[in-house]
Amino acid sequence: MTICIIAEKPSVARDIARIVGANSKQQGYLQGGGYLVTWAMGHLITLAMPEAYGYGAYKAEDLPIRPNLFQLIVRQIRKGKEYSDDTAALKQLKAIRHCFTEADRIIVATDAGREGELIFRYIYDYLKCSKPFDRLWISSLTDKAIREGLAQVKSGRDYDNLYHSAKARSEADWLVGINASRALSIARKGGYSLGRVQTPTLAMVCRRYLENKHFASVPYWKLCAETDKDGIIIKVVSTDSFSDETVAQQALSTLRSAGKLSVVSVSRKTGTTAPPLLYDLTALQKEANRKHSFSADKTLSIAQTLYEKKVTTYPRTGSRYISEDVFDEVGSILLTLGVALPTPLNRHSVDNSKVTDHHAIIPTGEKVSNLSSDESIIYQMIRTRFIEAFSPNSEEERMQVELSDGSQNYTWKACHVLLLGWKAVAKEQVKPKSNDTEEDEEQMLSILPSLTEGEVLSLRSADMTNHKTKPKPLYTEATLLSAMEYAGKEVDDAESKRAMADCGIGTPATRANIIETLILREYIRREKKSIVPTEKGLAVYDIVKDRRIANAEMTGAWEVALAAIEAGSASAAQFNQRICEYTAQICEELLKLSPPQKSYPSYHCPKCGKESVGIYSKIAKCRAEGCDFVIFREVCGTFLSEDNLRDLITTKRTPILKGLVSKAGKKFNARLVLGNDFKTTFEFEGKKR
Repeated sequence: MTICIIAEKPSVARDIARIVGANSKQQGYLQGGGYLVTWAMGHLITLAMPEAYGYGAYKAEDLPIRPNLFQLIVRQIRKGKEYSDDTAALKQLKAIRHCFTEADRIIVATDAGREGELIFRYIYDYLKCSKPFDRLWISSLTDKAIREGLAQVKSGRDYDNLYHSAKARSEADWLVGINASRALSIARKGGYSLGRVQTPTLAMVCRRYLENKHFASVPYWKLCAETDKDGIIIKVVSTDSFSDETVAQQALSTLRSAGKLSVVSVSRKTGTTAPPLLYDLTALQKEANRKHSFSADKTLSIAQTLYEKKVTTYPRTGSRYISEDVFDEVGSILLTLGVALPTPLNRHSVDNSKVTDHHAIIPTGEKVSNLSSDESIIYQMIRTRFIEAFSPNSEEERMQVELSDGSQNYTWKACHVLLLGWKAVAKEQVKPKSNDTEEDEEQMLSILPSLTEGEVLSLRSADMTNHKTKPKPLYTEATLLSAMEYAGKEVDDAESKRAMADCGIGTPATRANIIETLILREYIRREKKSIVPTEKGLAVYDIVKDRRIANAEMTGAWEVALAAIEAGSASAAQFNQRICEYTAQICEELLKLSPPQKSYPSYHCPKCGKESVGIYSKIAKCRAEGCDFVIFREVCGTFLSEDNLRDLITTKRTPILKGLVSKAGKKFNARLVLGNDFKTTFEFEGKKR
């Protein structure tokens, strides 16, 4: 019997081929020991574009386009304005066809997830293959895992629901993306790209950006004071804030006059803190972005490489737990990592019911070598989290005290660590989270003072602090991933997070790609650590912000439905019908939009004097005939805002621009100045250049 094994990538195919003895290299596959081992190179087969169904021109009367039967085609590449078959895909497809023809049986070894299943099934259907197939389902690529997986393959038909979910997702994205993009392009006479997932994500970024930009900051004041007990400095903060500075000054005078604070109440509690859960892909991406400024796409790429190097498990997982059988291996993995934890091991991350297709990302225990610096960073994050997760809980004694000067109340919070537990692993989690406001901070103390209700403490000092209300910060890649995970909802408590995580936008495996797609289409961009919309993105948002296509919660509901199809509790046909109805509704909404009236803010040209300078996506230039005044928006790696350009045009100088990058790659700060020759130069603090 000849068996064909099809993997998703050549590197995985080589590992499997070595184990089954297929050592003879052929064109597009490996052969030997009764096996033919080939690979797919990602999505070799895709859904055909509208032109294949006879819809070349953009016509309102053709919408919505809903193929009765979707056609499959070989992956396309763009050459100029035309698309043609990818020659590399055609070549590999020929090798796969040969392997399928020669084999008596097929083993599917594409990535064990929704997209991996779709990659194989599309190839299988496109080649009109009818050979029986089994499924290899593993979470790591160690030799042991591959051997055990090959010994326990299941019938491929056991994964039909996974395929139905993947196919429904693929067709839904085609229906919504193609039809919405065409409808808006027809209505607004331009080239627009909308999508089932990308447009709600863009809407979230734009909404947060506009809220931040238009936020009106309001000043307020708080009182702070210092006292002491048992040689310990106690820093208290007023419970209430003051919106009027005069009232705050009066309260400060009262406090200073009193010269003392009375203890109103004392609360002391001893408790434990469980270690953080193991990483799923989204949690790993968020942490890598927050700590190391890695993009979500970069983190996914590195995690995939670590998986293929056999040192960590499958990265595209949405679970932060492991099952009981994996827990049985934890002790031996810890020993290979050179760690001996006290027993019993912490079971906080062990829950069979919360492991779906794959468990959390963990080290395999394989020897680590030849990692790049970035790979080492991600590997050490996974390794550290693994050790933390099975370490003992930390123990703390917390103290909260309320004090009064007779007219105002004050609070003080302190924490004394009794047992570091898991916090000793990374030695950096001792400090509690802070919201950048002193009143929310705990004082970390080696011993807590003995305070009693009614006790009077003398003041050492008292003062007033000035604050301003702050807008919600711009999204970073980490916070945008969180927003996508919870369908745009502001979710704080753990119970709500668990409930909302089932209806996020996209999946852990696709969210990075969504962000990169929006950047590629110039709808959003990275600005230092923040994700902000471009003018193009804001223009699209302004059009669709009140339309169904931008509704994050509705998109989250589709993800829930897709998960139900995968579980076998919902019908793919019913889902498709709802998507078709939804597509018709958004087409109707978008086609009703009237063409935009073009208007640009105009400024007096410093060169010709006419009110004819317009600001565009990449430049500011004079529209007057014969005038060549122009300013490019990107300067030394920094994108000039509209305010920066307005200042430069009207006052001939910007504020200090921070984070400019020289040709040598060094960062510097400087003003941009418009010279007498109408060219821009830099001006540094203390000297001009």
